[in-house]
Amino acid sequence: MRRKALRFSVNEIELYGEFLLPEDDLSYEKKTFLVFLHEGLGSVGQWKDFPDQLCEKTGLPGFVYDRWGYGKSSYCPAPRTVDYLHREAIDFLPVVLNRVNIEKPILIGHSDGGSIALIYSGVYPDAVKGVITEAAHVFVEEVTLNGIREAVKIYEKTDLKKKLAKYHGEKAEVVFRGWSETWLSSDFRDWNIENFLRSIKAPLLVIQGRDDQYGSPSQVEAIVRGVSGMAEPLLIGGCGHIPHFEARDIVLNAMCGFIERILKAS
Repeated sequence: MRRKALRFSVNEIELYGEFLLPEDDLSYEKKTFLVFLHEGLGSVGQWKDFPDQLCEKTGLPGFVYDRWGYGKSSYCPAPRTVDYLHREAIDFLPVVLNRVNIEKPILIGHSDGGSIALIYSGVYPDAVKGVITEAAHVFVEEVTLNGIREAVKIYEKTDLKKKLAKYHGEKAEVVFRGWSETWLSSDFRDWNIENFLRSIKAPLLVIQGRDDQYGSPSQVEAIVRGVSGMAEPLLIGGCGHIPHFEARDIVLNAMCGFIERILKAS
């Protein structure tokens, strides 16, 4: 795959993204795109080569971008609000896809990105061909909060800030505090997006590690139970919060099979 970087404006905010395109294949314009949505501390760079591998195995083009305040996208000065994931899904993602001329993609979202994919698919049910989530949340659990509290300790006692700065630069502190303080706030305890699930019609693949330090299998069960369309659960033993790194072969095979079934059915 070859990568093509671009900067584009959404609601007067400059974002950064990369197309993943087959070498010397102009037919990609007629194909379904895989759109990757990063996690709460993530960025284009933190996906590493996983999007390339999935695009190569499926023969599909891809698109990955840094959300507002992350990676190489514009700095986000305001503190996060409780509905920040709703805003990303409802206000930003439709404009992003329009700006890069992608219609009816297969969304692949990790953690926060998975929750964004679910909200978007519930609000715009005819705008997606399929959805794959990894470690997505639809409600707040105590295990989630405990995992974030532990992450705060690690951030304050180790070189995690330096590692995040590799991808987010001077925004690293704001990225981490925005994520951790929002989730740990009292206002966020009642956050819940299960009401969006019943409107989702596109096929879903719902992936989570059984040892995910930020969520229990109850998240997967709620998603599968809540959607109106077909949903396939995949719980991976011996795997934590980042299945596409910790169980790459299992995840690649599962995603490729799911995508193949979607394309055959369409």
